[in-house]
Amino acid sequence: MPTARLRIAYDGSRFAGWADQPGQRTVQAELESGLERILGERIDLTVAGRTDAGVHATGQVASFEYGRELPDRPAERLNAVLPRDLAVLEAAPAADGFDARRSAKARVYRYRVLTSTVRDPLEERRALWWRYPVDRDLLDAAAAAVVGNHDFTAFTPTQTEHVLFERTVDACAWEAERDGVLALRIEALSFMRNQVRVLVGTMLEVGGGRRSLEELTALLNGAPRDAAGETAPPHGLYLTEVKY
Repeated sequence: MPTARLRIAYDGSRFAGWADQPGQRTVQAELESGLERILGERIDLTVAGRTDAGVHATGQVASFEYGRELPDRPAERLNAVLPRDLAVLEAAPAADGFDARRSAKARVYRYRVLTSTVRDPLEERRALWWRYPVDRDLLDAAAAAVVGNHDFTAFTPTQTEHVLFERTVDACAWEAERDGVLALRIEALSFMRNQVRVLVGTMLEVGGGRRSLEELTALLNGAPRDAAGETAPPHGLYLTEVKY
């Protein structure tokens, strides 16, 4: 059967995450329902990254097999039946054998932090409001320490489906988006649940002088979860790109 590829964006605020869950509003369920309406057949989506409740996406990728011919302008037709907080940016046939999850070479996440003593209502569901002082040099050093292959046991929940805790982070750096807004860009082949959010929470402790850089580095050797920092809230996190 032929395969199609979707590039997707969504505001995760009112979704219970990507994955279909009985009785919950999810991105997967909304998309599969919309696809069934325009294609006339049941569709099962494979996704590059299963985002949690409240997490946003600007470059999520999903794939599916289909038996009937795709209509003209499939993205436009699909967006006409999707809710306002979910959109398909691109929809097109994919190469034989393409799988949104297994074919991925890297996933890129971005975590946005509003570093201001005054909250910004326009960033209320878009960035973590961090009213405390942060040392940008310490944040940069913390991000640099994360690059490479490490045991990230300290950065995922204790009760987890993961068996292997080593991950290789290809890139990790803080960037200034605009005055008062910093964003952590992090890239790896795969991430564990909450990994980016716990890294952000721990890095903010380093940037605020509550934890040393050496303490963060020691966490990368398989320390227990309770040794790391708080899990940053989901609304600052975005899946921005999947590389193939």
